[in-house]
Amino acid sequence: MISDTEPVVLLPRPAEVKGLEVHLFDGEACDGVPGPPPAELLARVELLVTPYLRTGTVLPLLSAMPRLRVVQTQTAGVDDILPHLPAGVTLCNARGVHDASTAELAVALTLAALRDIPGFVRGQDVEQWRAGFYPALADRRVLIVGYGSVGAAIEDRLLPFEVAVERVARTARTEAAGPVHALADLPALLPGADVVILAVPLTAETAGLVDAEFLAAMPDGALLVNVARGPVVRTEALLAELTAGRLRAALDVTDPEPLPAGHPLWHAPGVLISPHVGGSSSAFQPRADRLVAAQLTRFAAGEPLANVIAW
Repeated sequence: MISDTEPVVLLPRPAEVKGLEVHLFDGEACDGVPGPPPAELLARVELLVTPYLRTGTVLPLLSAMPRLRVVQTQTAGVDDILPHLPAGVTLCNARGVHDASTAELAVALTLAALRDIPGFVRGQDVEQWRAGFYPALADRRVLIVGYGSVGAAIEDRLLPFEVAVERVARTARTEAAGPVHALADLPALLPGADVVILAVPLTAETAGLVDAEFLAAMPDGALLVNVARGPVVRTEALLAELTAGRLRAALDVTDPEPLPAGHPLWHAPGVLISPHVGGSSSAFQPRADRLVAAQLTRFAAGEPLANVIAW
């Protein structure tokens, strides 16, 4: 629909909302034409939904959108777009969209690392029967660092495994599930954690949070699971603990990322690596579509938007 008066929105997937002029840009083609949107269209865009896993395709276009008022990401983290956001533009993230998918992977990585599923796969490859006793998740003390919507979804999926959960967020508070500790409490909490799951956003406060001191506070044999962002963990410090055989790790994200060929983290003992697929599952699209549709409806009606990021 073309209108001279309706606000123009640029989306990666079709959506129809009364009162908006909708155009499609998926990072590769605009309204079916390969390449970026034409300059005359960019000049009229007021709301942009970034293409999933292709945020980089829109970053060079932001300066060509003088009427831009809102950027809606399809990711929970916004560290990639925040430095490029024009002044005065509202940024909304995809809080809630990735909860189910990321929580599933966090639990899957935890179970796989504890029960040594990678070892069984390697054994199958060489027709080797690797019987024995392996650590269970049951009766473990799990520390979730980053108790937002993803962290809460992880806890929901952990509880049936008969674990004890401690929660950590930027500041202390009380939730229905129980008390949430502040980041400042980590030195007292880490020595009692068998599994530490990272689900924090990447910010100035969390970059390098998991350093040599953090890791040294974890008990021998503990497992670090990272479904947050790679730079939350100091890679060299983690490598030192893995090489010594004192800690284990299951990482969906790394620093650097993608992890280059030849990097020592690939073959460090006790590490399981997945290629940053926490949010990339069949659970993503229906939840993303619902969020975008709801945001467009609010935008068209002049109502307050959800998931606004304050910085």
